[in-house]
Parts: sequence; C-alpha cells; structure tokens
Amino acid sequence: MDDPYKILGVPKNASEADVKKAFRTLAKKHHPDKHAGDATAQKRFQEISGAYDILGDKEKRAQFDAGAIGADGNPRGFDPRQHGGFRQGHPFGSGDGDPRAGGFKFSFDQAPGGAAGFEDIFADLMGGGGRRRSPPRAAKGEDFSAAVTVSFAEAASGSTRRIVLQNGEQLDVKIPVGVKDGQVVRVKGRGGAGRGGGPNGDILLSVSVAPHPSLTRDGNDIRTDLPVTLKEAVLGGKVPVPTLTGVVSLSVPPNSNTGTILRLKGKGIGAHGATPAGDLYVRLVVTLPGEPDEALRDFLKGWAGDYDPRTKIR
Repeated sequence: MDDPYKILGVPKNASEADVKKAFRTLAKKHHPDKHAGDATAQKRFQEISGAYDILGDKEKRAQFDAGAIGADGNPRGFDPRQHGGFRQGHPFGSGDGDPRAGGFKFSFDQAPGGAAGFEDIFADLMGGGGRRRSPPRAAKGEDFSAAVTVSFAEAASGSTRRIVLQNGEQLDVKIPVGVKDGQVVRVKGRGGAGRGGGPNGDILLSVSVAPHPSLTRDGNDIRTDLPVTLKEAVLGGKVPVPTLTGVVSLSVPPNSNTGTILRLKGKGIGAHGATPAGDLYVRLVVTLPGEPDEALRDFLKGWAGDYDPRTKIR
C-alpha cells in the first residue's frame, strides 16, 4: 500500500480532525455501496480505509512516523506469507485472511477512541444504523440551485425556459405568471435522487426580471408614461398605447393635462391563482413638437392665454 498520508491527501503534520475529515470525504465518495460491482472503487476504498487505520490511531501513527511499522500496519520486514495472513482494521476486504487469495481478514477490535471510530463514521456516512449492512435511513435528495433571467413580458404573462443543472441535465421549467424579480421558484422533485426510499430533492430557481424600457411594475398593476400632442390634449381623441398583449386604442378626454392618469383594465400582470389580472395605468405627458412650429407660434402670439397654471404652488 502507498504512503497513507498520500492516500488521504493530508500532510504529515495534519491534525486528528483533518485526518478524520479527509477520510470521511474520501470514504463517502468511494464507498462500495455507491459503486456496486466496481472492483476499482472497492480497491480504492480499501486503500482509504487502510490509510485511516494507520493515521486514525495515535499509537499506530506514531509507530509509522518512527518507521517501526509499514503502510500495511505490520512491523518493518514482516512477511505476511510466513504468518498465514494478517489482520487490519479495514471495514472491507476479500478472502478469509489467506494472502494467497489476495485478501485480508478485517475486524473492529481496536479500543474505543482509536481508529475503531470506523463504525460510527460509516453509520454517519451511510445514513444511520450501527452496521454497514443496516438499511440506510430515508433521506431527501439534494436540492439543486439554478438561476434564470426573464423579460418583463415573460414575468407578467409566464413562460417556459430551459435551464442547465449542476449535473449537466437540461430541463424545461415553467416560469409562473406574475413572478417577481429576485423570487425563488421551487420545482418539486427534480433535484437529486432520494436515498433509502426518500423523496427526490427540488430545484430552487432564482429568477431575475429584466427591466422594460417604458413599463414599470406596481404590485399586479403596470404603469407607463404616454406622450400626447398639444392638440390631442386640448381637443381629446383616440391615441395608440402599447401594452404587453399588443397596441390598444386609448380615449384621451378633452382638456387633458400632463399628469392625467387613465386606466386600461386587465392590461397589467396576468391573472394567477386567486389573484385577478392587474391594470395598466397610463400617465399622459403633453409634449410639444421636436422642431419649431411656426403656425403654433403665430397662433399663440394672437392668443390671450389669460390663465395662471402656477396658482396651486403659491
């Protein structure tokens, strides 16, 4: 067997806690119960267990560091072929102790507090039970995390998006109607597989909503500013308004002013669950021509304009 420090991937000055942590991580990864029928995995697991048998026991570790015993736990120069096999603290092996069978005889006969912590460690790793062969405790599978960015319209009306999970799996998930920026959507049962008959984990999907150039959300309602001409504001009329479901015609009352708010019912965030659809609130903004209009200038020169729009701010 190779150097136990090398097998566990720890330095020679590693603490007991570091040695135990390294062993737990590797044992969980290479445990035979997770690699049924894989001889390579079983051999790797035996090496890991053998390394911990040395480094997890203060006395054996000291003997190994001093060169008194080898990586196999036997005194330096010991030939197992002349002693009918040997015992180790490894929890897994093959054969009946006969080295000609290529195996070892393993037992849990160390004193409490040494590397005999194997049983407690494996009980913890495999989900409970005092022995490895005990059925593991039912446990829910791992929850996967994912993130997606959707458009303002997708958040308002719902959509379907394809995401890629940690394990490389691609999955089409439903973006619910009315999802908010920063909301976490739970996709039940599509995460990691459950253990011991436990349920599968979930997907926790963090949703970001991209801003819209002219629309803002207010609860389940949507708000927007709509430029109107001076003529439309004074005389009134029908003006086109873009919405999430297409352009609709809005009636502007005569003598409307900047700040006048008009409502388009049901044109906000879509209905979801017991929540009805929101509305679209349109704020009028009276806007002059971008270029000078001589006719308008001439009209205003001859218009008395005897009203004071600043009376309310005095």
